[in-house]
Amino acid sequence: MKAIRRFTVRPVLPDPLRPLSDLARNLRWSWHAETRDLFQSVDPERWASSGGDPIRLLGSVRAERLAELAEDRHFLRRLTAVADDLRDYVTGPRWYQTQTAELPAAIAYFSPEFGITAALPQYSGGLGILAGDHLKAASDLGVPLIGVGLLYRHGYFRQTLSREGWQQEHYPVLDPNELPVVLLEEEDGTPAQVSLALPGGRRLHARIWLAQVGRVPLLMLDSDVEENDLGERGVTDRLYGGGSEHRLLQEMLLGIGGVRAVRTYCRLTGHPAPEVFHTNEGHAGFLGLERIAELCDEGLDFDAALEAVRAGTVFTTHTPVPAGIDRFDRELVARHFGPGAELPRIEVERVLRLGMETYPGGEPNLFNMAVMGLRLAQRANGVSLLHGQVSREMFSGLWPGFDPEEVPITSVTNGVHAPTWVAPEVFRLGARQIGAQRAEDALTVGGSERWDSVTDIPDQDIWELRRSLREQLVTEVRERLRVSWRQRGAGAAELGWIDQVLDPDVLTIGFARRVPSYKRLTLMLRDRDRLMSLLLHPERPVQIVVAGKAHPADDGGKRLVQELVRFADDPRVRHRIVFLPDYGMAMAQKLYPGCDIWLNNPLRPLEACGTSGMKAALNGCLNLSVLDGWWDEWFQPDFGWAIPTADGQGTDTDRRDDLEAAALYDLLEQRITPRFYERGRSGLPDRWIEMVRRTLTHLGPKVLAGRMVREYVERLYTPAAHAHRALDADAARGLAEWKARVRAAWHGVTVDHVETSTTTATAELGSTLTLRVRVALGELGPEDVEVQAVSGRVDAEDRITDATAVPLKPVGGPDMEGRWAYEGPLSLDRTGPYGYTVRILPDYPLLASHAELGLVAVPADDVVEGAGVLLR
Repeated sequence: MKAIRRFTVRPVLPDPLRPLSDLARNLRWSWHAETRDLFQSVDPERWASSGGDPIRLLGSVRAERLAELAEDRHFLRRLTAVADDLRDYVTGPRWYQTQTAELPAAIAYFSPEFGITAALPQYSGGLGILAGDHLKAASDLGVPLIGVGLLYRHGYFRQTLSREGWQQEHYPVLDPNELPVVLLEEEDGTPAQVSLALPGGRRLHARIWLAQVGRVPLLMLDSDVEENDLGERGVTDRLYGGGSEHRLLQEMLLGIGGVRAVRTYCRLTGHPAPEVFHTNEGHAGFLGLERIAELCDEGLDFDAALEAVRAGTVFTTHTPVPAGIDRFDRELVARHFGPGAELPRIEVERVLRLGMETYPGGEPNLFNMAVMGLRLAQRANGVSLLHGQVSREMFSGLWPGFDPEEVPITSVTNGVHAPTWVAPEVFRLGARQIGAQRAEDALTVGGSERWDSVTDIPDQDIWELRRSLREQLVTEVRERLRVSWRQRGAGAAELGWIDQVLDPDVLTIGFARRVPSYKRLTLMLRDRDRLMSLLLHPERPVQIVVAGKAHPADDGGKRLVQELVRFADDPRVRHRIVFLPDYGMAMAQKLYPGCDIWLNNPLRPLEACGTSGMKAALNGCLNLSVLDGWWDEWFQPDFGWAIPTADGQGTDTDRRDDLEAAALYDLLEQRITPRFYERGRSGLPDRWIEMVRRTLTHLGPKVLAGRMVREYVERLYTPAAHAHRALDADAARGLAEWKARVRAAWHGVTVDHVETSTTTATAELGSTLTLRVRVALGELGPEDVEVQAVSGRVDAEDRITDATAVPLKPVGGPDMEGRWAYEGPLSLDRTGPYGYTVRILPDYPLLASHAELGLVAVPADDVVEGAGVLLR
């Protein structure tokens, strides 16, 4: 019989055990080994059956066992020590508190998904895991972050396979009362709420759940409340589910409702109000509109409020493909704003103008969330060096007249939270070398360029560790494979072969990620005979563990999964290659350490960063990857292997896949498997162990989320906070008025004449030319602009490459025709074809970049003297 109502019965903990509740409610346990060990000792069997979730453990443990523990002095001493450690961690000074710069009082960090732990399944893939790692690293560093997201009642989805290998989705209902979250309550004990106005006089209400991530609060909005009609209750049903209007409402709730939730949280707890708002991808972009509305209520007009909001906003883009960005019909957005809907005090046209693709190549009837994110943020970044470059090119239409390299989008390369992803055995080996506290600091705060202590670990210890981790993975794979086959309808009598799946002494390759087509799950199947010979080589075999979810609406991705599964089902190779369904954090934490090679073969440059390879590297796994994302930035032959790419314009997709698959097979056959299986004088694979050692020594410190968050603090959060403070009401009005005046007058700004002190087409290296320019500024003055000389090598079409810009200085006042003279030196510091040009840019003390307005004036063709100066 099916229950008509469900509720959660909580155990009453004896007084001596009350700290267990606090420890379970703070998600630091998910990366703190001592806390997890304590919970495991409460009841090892129930700990295992609960999936390592303290809330579920405490909800199922017998009252007799709790009474027994309340009298166990040894357990109570451990409990006191762990509880004291958490208190010190949460309240004591950390890296952030030791900095001398004027840092932000608080930062609000918005993301549509957060991957903190498998016990709180609110993530689908890399974006959410990155957001979770960002919060954890901020906590370790003491950064006063407030996370903001949604609480999805069905999470993403659970994946199983049919007998034919087709992906099937399941959406289990998540009861917040069984999750490590608590309701945010008003002072009178009622649940705190936010609400949004909807068309037709309806309202969307949401409660605020609080997950404590170490020192960092994570606010999660939940629309499944009684005050809502059925349709509104379902707004936070599934991550990335539903049609356009459903997604729009999710993103309005995240952005607008999220700001209101932050204000409520700060009011109730006394937490400092955020000076900086960080939008992790475009989904939360509407937060800027809510903050503009707040300032308009305080007396600012829209333009001044926009400038004040932009100053304190950081936007991170994670996608290198336009198809990965949420875009909505103009009419749909217009219906949800203005009179009778949300933010009625702001003209709908002003809202629309922020997101419309009003640039060459854009679709003018579409509202683009990433475009809005960029227009509402004074600082923006991609998530690897290469992705920053791709983003500058992708969004260059927003800054017409500027070369892509000058588009104001920087990059902060992602990192991963080492305490979450490093296997306990790896940590213990490091702790044995340098001590537990130094090892913990190295993994959290980071800061060193190299982990030189790794060089002192004996080869034998490294190799034994690697084999032990491989053996654990083999056990894990067999257990998961057996569960998967039972779900596919197999009987126990059919599954004896699973006991022979994988071998702890065979080179093990891991491949696990989401399954969009550009990640090329099935590239390894391009030449099946060649793959089969690799898997079944009599002396140097390989084995492959594959996992990944296709989006529920992506039948193409599901076909790729089925193709891989059917190959892995072949009795000839099923002991050497496996597909594990339901890839998630719990599986990943076993998979990364147990693999020898982490494979990544996306279509370059479509992988923004690709952090899974970082997690593998921290466990001594070597990377085999296309030069994309972070691997393009940090690859060295000491650390792994680069798969050559065939990305020339004349190469069609099939031909490219053939060439890159052949390169992958070549690397495995000729370089990787021989190195893994060769033995030196000691009987160990010396050269392989040395690559593991160099991976840990040189890559380890780079790939840390602690390094990433410190970069955000120093390069983005702190400048944004300073800009926020500088832009008070009067300064914001002044900046908005200046921008309006400059835009209106820019048509009158021209470069009228350019000349240099040389009359020849050649010059000596090291010489200096004098550059003289006459410009018309129309209704503007020299205080409104900067006149620059831009010089560098020129290509065959006289385009300046590797440009250097130098400001020129005004000489005297305007002439009889109102033109201004500027001059300055032009140093010839490079040989070969060399050229220069002159340009005029808007200039104002409160601009973050000269490109901010997207305005530039350059010489007309008849003003230019020639192609440039040839240096010898």
